[in-house]
Amino acid sequence: MRLITLCILCLCSMAQALDVKDLKCESKTNPTGITKARPSFSWTFIGDDVSTEQGGFRIMMATSIERLKYPDLWDTGPTSKSETGSYQYLGEPLKSGQKVYWMVTVWGNNRGVAHSEPAWFVMGDIENPEKPFQPPVFKQKDGVTTIYLNPEDTGRTFEGIGGVSAGASTDLLYDYEDPYRSHILDMLFKPKFGAGFQHLKVEMGGGENSTCGSEPSHAITREELKNPVSRGYEFWFMKEAKKRNTNMILEYLPWSFPGYLKPNIFTKESAEYFVTFLDVAKRDWDLDIDWVAAAENENYTDRDWLVNDVRPMLDARGYKDVKIQGPDDNSGDWQIFEELEKDPDFDKVIEAAGYHYVTGREFNENMVDGRGRPTTAKAKASGKPLWASEDWSWTGKDWGGAGALNLARIYNKFYIRDKITKTLIWAPIGSIYKSVTWDKAGAMKANSPWSGYYEVWPTIWATAHTTQFTQPLTWKYLDEGCGLFDASTYKGSIVSLKEKNSENWSMIICTENSEKLQVNINDGLANKIVHVWKSDENEQFVQQKSIIPENGQFSIELDPKCIYSLTTTVGQQKGQYKIPKEEAFPFPYKEDYEDRDVGDLPKYHSDQTGSFEIAKKEDGTNCLKQINPEQGYDWMRVYRRSNIKPNTLIGDVNWKDFTCSVDVFIDDGNVELGGRVQGSYLKGYRLMLQKDGNWKLVFDKETLAEGLIKNFDGSIWHNIKLKFYGKDIEAFVDGTALSKITHKSKTGYVLLGSSYNANLFDNLEVIP
Repeated sequence: MRLITLCILCLCSMAQALDVKDLKCESKTNPTGITKARPSFSWTFIGDDVSTEQGGFRIMMATSIERLKYPDLWDTGPTSKSETGSYQYLGEPLKSGQKVYWMVTVWGNNRGVAHSEPAWFVMGDIENPEKPFQPPVFKQKDGVTTIYLNPEDTGRTFEGIGGVSAGASTDLLYDYEDPYRSHILDMLFKPKFGAGFQHLKVEMGGGENSTCGSEPSHAITREELKNPVSRGYEFWFMKEAKKRNTNMILEYLPWSFPGYLKPNIFTKESAEYFVTFLDVAKRDWDLDIDWVAAAENENYTDRDWLVNDVRPMLDARGYKDVKIQGPDDNSGDWQIFEELEKDPDFDKVIEAAGYHYVTGREFNENMVDGRGRPTTAKAKASGKPLWASEDWSWTGKDWGGAGALNLARIYNKFYIRDKITKTLIWAPIGSIYKSVTWDKAGAMKANSPWSGYYEVWPTIWATAHTTQFTQPLTWKYLDEGCGLFDASTYKGSIVSLKEKNSENWSMIICTENSEKLQVNINDGLANKIVHVWKSDENEQFVQQKSIIPENGQFSIELDPKCIYSLTTTVGQQKGQYKIPKEEAFPFPYKEDYEDRDVGDLPKYHSDQTGSFEIAKKEDGTNCLKQINPEQGYDWMRVYRRSNIKPNTLIGDVNWKDFTCSVDVFIDDGNVELGGRVQGSYLKGYRLMLQKDGNWKLVFDKETLAEGLIKNFDGSIWHNIKLKFYGKDIEAFVDGTALSKITHKSKTGYVLLGSSYNANLFDNLEVIP
């Protein structure tokens, strides 16, 4: 019995779980009487057999245990740092006698997550206490809010409102045909027509899943780095945006990287990888890109790499005008300014500082009043341009909640509270299949290219309330004309701007309650007809009766929960086109890949991992080829699960009873045909065939049947087929039945999958 007990104890010690404990403030457990205004924190990480080291962490601090879910004092956001402290507090100024609750989440270096128990500390009499930020509030008297517009007022330069096309969010837009494709692009980018996005940041694809799918790389091998290739749709998307607005500001940022850049992505070779993206843009598309976010999306950056490799290489290769924005991180409280303050060379290289989700991720109507990740006094004092370089990430279909009205409020809040002069939202358009990750996100929707159908959502017009009334770099904020109706909430706010080289001015107003506003216009600003545009829940972007000021003054009554734009400029419009009727994905469906050029994307396919493109067969006809030779450097590899292997979706998530088949040539490894697949992560039925004739029929991770085909010739083309009817599933190779099983009755897409090999597919059919 004693021997059995010892064995059990040994097994328990071997099966150590990932953990985080021993949370300490100023090297003490749950201390009281902390006098430092910005104390330091540490913890102990305990690894397991899979993750022996810490791969990342997140610190959360709040005024109560309940508020730790959406921290109201400090939230570092997920970081990719292995150190366990000490880390200095960078959150809201603390108060003497205040009790603070905190916890730490850690991730292992090979995935795995652990959450600490809440800890706490109590502040004593703080030495050199800091004064918290107080938002400006307009004066009110007898229910009337008064605002003064002064052309001599100080204020930062407005830098624009934009969108982030990344994570495969623009996938299906490329497959639309004109005129509908042009109509959609007009709604996004044409000035004074629709959303009028003024800045477009795109993903520099790496061939691995980056949110809703994968985007291909311009250099998938070290050999291609010498002669990079134009792939995917992001170059095309930038070109179309620039056609509609010649002043469009362009930027790029990577999520994942090809495998040859592993394990260290901050090298001279990776700097070359960044620069060759600019080469392709110029050589093949005649595009001059303005900004590079020289980092890995939401995984910070490397100071020495930027200073010693990226900036010198940009300059040497003729890209001195391309500016670096950074760190484009998901961590909190603008920590880069702690480094820039002490490092003039680093400070010189970073020409704008951008962070993600400054507004936080509490997606509801109170989101605008959440703490999020506010800029610090140090960031504001630097004078450096401050950006919300990816934010919001919600469905533009909603007016209330986290939707359109909330976004307009956020645009205003970012300047009033944070002195942020540019906001980019993810995503400008949702063009991905239903049920794929984040399928409802976007300012508008276009995921039915076979019918031409799309939806213009209220968020397009909430954005237009800023973009159609002011322009990047040529307009500036008027600080005395920017503030709140009520100090307790950012739901009611005003920002005012003027054109630098004229007397024109504009004002963007968001309301929570009914308001009466009196505007006083000082000499030097246009004292002429004021045009008024309004949006509410029922109708967006409607021009109202204009106002003629008298003696430099006018009044206006404002309805609750609305967006208003007041301006002395003209030319605004609510652009619209006739939208065709939505239709289901064509069924039956056949694809022989002959209607697109070699190297192009296949029509209606949605790569989830890997890269599939049109290629030539030996007989001169087209086929589909998986081109990634190895698994790449996966984005968020510490925090999220991998998509395992290259795969692409086609069809309709509602397909239930059908037969799908495809011809395959197995260069090496294996290929897959799937059906009733629900979305990302290979969820559904899949027939896997290896080059040696071994096969498996799987459902998710469960093997339902398997075997070996005798005398299988792996050097020729084969046909694989799946037949679905009710709960019956049959699998075939070259017309010969391999297995018939009874399992669950599901619906879903067709899937083509491959190992990381140059495997080929042709003559896809989906029939009753």
